[in-house]
Amino acid sequence: MLRVLTLLAIMAAPAYSQALPEADAEFAEAPMEQISLGQLLFYDPILSGSKTVACASCHDPRFGTSDGLSLGLGDGAFGRGPARRVDPANLPPRRVARNAPALFNLGAAEFTSLFHDGRLELDPSRPSGMRTPMGAEMEAGFDSALAAQAMFPVLSGDEMAGHYGENDISRAVSQGLITGPGGAWERIAARVAAVPEYRARFDALLGAGAPVHFTDIANAIAAFTIHEWRADNSPFDRYLRDGTPLGEPAMRGLELFYGKAGCSTCHSGQFQTDQQFHAIAMPQIGPGKAAEFEDHHRDTGRMRVTGNPADAYRFRTPSLRNVTLSAPYGHAGAYATLEAVVRHHLDPVASLRAYDISQAILPDLPGAVDDWVLARPDEIAAIAAANELAPVALSDAEVADILAFLASLEDPVSAGGRLGIPQSVPSGLPVP
Repeated sequence: MLRVLTLLAIMAAPAYSQALPEADAEFAEAPMEQISLGQLLFYDPILSGSKTVACASCHDPRFGTSDGLSLGLGDGAFGRGPARRVDPANLPPRRVARNAPALFNLGAAEFTSLFHDGRLELDPSRPSGMRTPMGAEMEAGFDSALAAQAMFPVLSGDEMAGHYGENDISRAVSQGLITGPGGAWERIAARVAAVPEYRARFDALLGAGAPVHFTDIANAIAAFTIHEWRADNSPFDRYLRDGTPLGEPAMRGLELFYGKAGCSTCHSGQFQTDQQFHAIAMPQIGPGKAAEFEDHHRDTGRMRVTGNPADAYRFRTPSLRNVTLSAPYGHAGAYATLEAVVRHHLDPVASLRAYDISQAILPDLPGAVDDWVLARPDEIAAIAAANELAPVALSDAEVADILAFLASLEDPVSAGGRLGIPQSVPSGLPVP
């Protein structure tokens, strides 16, 4: 009977310009011993150079696994979410260059590239099975792309490694010592293995006395992330599986999303992403992505990875699962509300030209230059020229319906996390 009702519901549904996605995705599985170990490591500041920043500092479930900021503050700051503040005695030299992406469903098989610019990608032609800017020596030993992404923040001075020369990890990174003896990874792994509870947990996982490598730490964190923030039981998922209806505004929003509004042209698939890169004239704020010798604050996105000018200002289509919880939005977090970023999509170039940085959520950072690009007409013109998204006319009521549909993508179990935030971690350091 349920199957008949499902078929009737599907038959009664309107014809969409883009097909609705399948109901289920493939996820990697891991033993609970590895998952629970990863939970502790995710929340433990022991992985950071100065032992003050954890993965959870920028990926907090209380802020949709992001940090509630347009651009975060890593080493040299304290506090949680929008209340995060700089430490005057250890002032960060700059903000983190890009908005902290949400972690929902990153363990699904369809996520073959990560980060706003896709600089970490699965590549079966390489011995490691993936390609990163780090090189082959640093790519071996990771179970997945999600595990490999853990190498980036721990080696970033702005995020977890610490400022130049302030601790043994940042010194190793600044000297280019990463994987070998005395390198940053070995030092981080030694710290962890020296904690009795971690040593015992790795013994149970790897075998008594087996050496603990950084890749083992990263693999455990990835296993936890996959388990904790698997988001595939939202009202929309239930609609796809058995025809359970959404509320009327959400149903109207669904029809717009997969029809007239054209959202699903890019936000396709089960998790509302085509896994591709698009230029949609998103405002650029903050320090941008520049090499140390470059004196600018721009961020050309995917072009930094491919070197192809056609990829300038293209950024990865984000998944929209639990998107209502993970503000701000955009690669630089330019928009503080979901409605604002939805409206940006209606006319990207006009929205870019009218952008007001006062809506961004940026904790005070002395000396920060956040509007460098916005103050330069030539930079704005370059971003606008790359735009590939045509304007769409929607009424206020239709925008409200799309927002109602996006709310139907919330999965409350994943939003809070299955294991939750531990009260303490084995290192004894404060949990963020």
